[in-house]
Amino acid sequence: QYETEEAGKQAIERVNGMQIGEKTVEVQAFQKRDTRDTNDSNFTNLYIKNLKTEWEDEEKLKEVFGKFGTVTSTLIRSDAQGRKFAFVNFEKNEDAKKCIEEMHMMDIRTEEDKDKAGGEEKLGPDGHPEGKLYVGRAQTKKEREKALKSKFVATADSSNKGVNLYVKNLDESVDDDGMRELFSSFGEITSLSVKKDDNGKCKGFGFVCFSSPDDATKAVTEMHLKVVKGKPLY
Repeated sequence: QYETEEAGKQAIERVNGMQIGEKTVEVQAFQKRDTRDTNDSNFTNLYIKNLKTEWEDEEKLKEVFGKFGTVTSTLIRSDAQGRKFAFVNFEKNEDAKKCIEEMHMMDIRTEEDKDKAGGEEKLGPDGHPEGKLYVGRAQTKKEREKALKSKFVATADSSNKGVNLYVKNLDESVDDDGMRELFSSFGEITSLSVKKDDNGKCKGFGFVCFSSPDDATKAVTEMHLKVVKGKPLY
């Protein structure tokens, strides 16, 4: 806790986003539990992905999004595949909402990209079009886990009362034993299958079924986007 508001703001500006070892430090103003950003209507921090190349600079990012209101902080990071994503925090909730309304789903493709696509939109692993900007409320870890659970945990398998997960972006060298090794630590596996081509190589996807929904949820939470043999799992 700082003696003055100004000292606290300086600490946020200097330390927020700092890299310490393999960890990124995030510093924000303290809020009482009952006033924290815990629902869809009260938020100021936005998560943005599919950035334009020219926006991959924090000053430029602040300039672009600053037209919607005062931006208190920005942070740009890369995922396992080197793709840039960002967090932009506004001073006011209404400014953040206005930004989402105007910027979410904005087409970021060049005319050349559109011509190559021929009217088709390529979807990313999460179902969002790769050629369009994503701007939405930044979620907490618990919210992300809940979303992943609802998205990746399939309906119960009627034959064995388990929960079946679809896993994709597997390396071509992965087999059933390799899949079991990856997921066995999360709980009892009732069945699994890695789909192979005519040459016996993995086609890039497979299924693993857990006896317990909780075990399946743990697997999704821990393994989603985990890099295995140079490729992030989905």
